[in-house]
Amino acid sequence: MSKKTFIFDLDGVIVDTAKYHFLAWQRLAAQIGIEFTPEHNEQLKGVSRVRSLDLILALGNIEATQTQKNEWLLQKNTEYLTYIEEMDESEILPGVMQVLEYLKQHKQNIVLGSASKNAKPILEKAKIMHYFDAIVDGNDVSNAKPDPEVFLQGAKKVNDIAENCIVFEDSVAGIQAANLANMISIGIGETNVLHEADYIFNDFTFIDLSFIENLINEKCV
Repeated sequence: MSKKTFIFDLDGVIVDTAKYHFLAWQRLAAQIGIEFTPEHNEQLKGVSRVRSLDLILALGNIEATQTQKNEWLLQKNTEYLTYIEEMDESEILPGVMQVLEYLKQHKQNIVLGSASKNAKPILEKAKIMHYFDAIVDGNDVSNAKPDPEVFLQGAKKVNDIAENCIVFEDSVAGIQAANLANMISIGIGETNVLHEADYIFNDFTFIDLSFIENLINEKCV
């Protein structure tokens, strides 16, 4: 069997922490007089914390000093961390463990490529840190998706080439980043949203292990 590198986004792909980001942002937005809906939240998927705040402030045409922004960013993250403090394995999305187990058993590279700066504590809470051969998170990159930096760093950490990598993503920006990196992109979510992906599944329960086997055995371009 060939060896490939499988790169996973975190929020909304491996664990269901996206809801906690939404709750923390929504509370902050309400505090400064901005209505923040689930539809608005879609624009924040795969986007850095700093950029997310800028997008929210733009919704209310609010300008703020850097000092104020820093305070809000800290406040949002503190609230988010109180949510994930209560996390456990139950937050892992359905079907994910079957894929991780299969990849581990077949000695494939497994990498995390996430914009989250809290990726490591989340993986620890979910008790799946040991599955990953490398982790690249928001602490390691300077360019947010759709810039492919996070995925290219992930490939480099396991000494692989981009064309030999497969990316699982739930955001448009993440799919675009994978495509820009010349990696195979697999969208997890709605077809009408993630139509730029090479393959799309509603969630991991729709992914048959024979599909993963075929990805492994396909020759890289």
